[in-house]
Amino acid sequence: MEKISKQKAIIGLTVLVDVIGLGVVIPVLPYYVRSFGAEPFTITLLFTVFPFCSFFSAPLLGSLSDKVGRRPMLILSILSTSIGWFVFAGTHSIIGLFIGRAVDGLAAGNFPIAQSYLLDISKTDKEKSSNLGMIGAIFGIGFIVGPMLGGLLSSFSHTTPFWFVGFLAMANAILAYFILPETNSNLDRNKKVVLNPFTPLIRSLGNKTLILPFLAWFAFGLGAVNTHSIFALYIQDVFGFGSVVAGIFMTCTGLVLAFNQGFLLKRFWLKNFKEKTLEMWGLLVFGIGFLLMSTASLSVFIIGIAITTFAQSILRIVMTNQITAKADQNAKGETLGVLSSVMSLAMIVGPIAAGFLFEISENIPFLVSTAILIVAFMIVANDRRLGARALGARRKEEELITESLEERMIG
Repeated sequence: MEKISKQKAIIGLTVLVDVIGLGVVIPVLPYYVRSFGAEPFTITLLFTVFPFCSFFSAPLLGSLSDKVGRRPMLILSILSTSIGWFVFAGTHSIIGLFIGRAVDGLAAGNFPIAQSYLLDISKTDKEKSSNLGMIGAIFGIGFIVGPMLGGLLSSFSHTTPFWFVGFLAMANAILAYFILPETNSNLDRNKKVVLNPFTPLIRSLGNKTLILPFLAWFAFGLGAVNTHSIFALYIQDVFGFGSVVAGIFMTCTGLVLAFNQGFLLKRFWLKNFKEKTLEMWGLLVFGIGFLLMSTASLSVFIIGIAITTFAQSILRIVMTNQITAKADQNAKGETLGVLSSVMSLAMIVGPIAAGFLFEISENIPFLVSTAILIVAFMIVANDRRLGARALGARRKEEELITESLEERMIG
């Protein structure tokens, strides 16, 4: 039991370092990149490098973790994260900045591998959801600590936060090397791993039961990230708030996220509701939250933020667990890698679309997110209906077989 706690702690630290890195980037990166004389478009482009690279790398690393093991791939990806931050902090050119973010993005498989690790050491479905909820809580903590840490360390220099995260990742890799054992008991040494990043996605879609869940996951991600990039612009243009208030909103969101996934998920949501119910109706509630955020009323806007934060934090966990439950036993790492890639694709498309929509009208990105999440709700409802029909057909077939056997025995 103590060993499992240590393993969870290292996995938690791995995710925390990732999220702190993302949190540090938000307040510090624009100022650091501007010191190179970069234009605003270049700064925006840098934000897309990480999800773009992780889109290609996550399924590959997840697939490799099914073949050679979680431990070596996790340690390798953590080391790559460390190197990426060192390159980013130590470069003297804009090209070096892009290379640093690309190296970190190419190592983004450590998140799905960390998820696979927790699923490996979980004994029940509720424990799986609880462990995934732990990752969600760490996300919330990271998004509280990251921006605060970035602002504090940047008072020394713009590069200090990036050096700090790089050394933190290096320490994490060393701890993982000495503490983490291999947990994948279903290693497939003969599994063919191809370099084409679309192959794991195509292979996963070969499992017809995963097609609709993947579509719902993409819609969920697109609806969520569609508004992230324009959030600060929106509260500035509509309510007249500056970066300080934006930071307060972000900190409060992180606190709610950590509380909901770290405490309420196991003790209330999973205790009183089925995962499928939380998934389907959570998407609809998520969409309603964005609809409330599209109004010019500050009080209604804040209620909308609270609703979307609660809904998103629950959905990320239950949707992940529902999809991995349908995946092949020997391909869970690959499936989680594909999920990460699909989310990365949403993180590339969403901000670009949101910027275009925001120029038309400030509230349109929120309305579009509502529409997307209603579509996601319909996809999940349809998938649930098809699943129930398939289950009914199987039961009817089993009954017919049983009746046939009974008739033969009587005859």
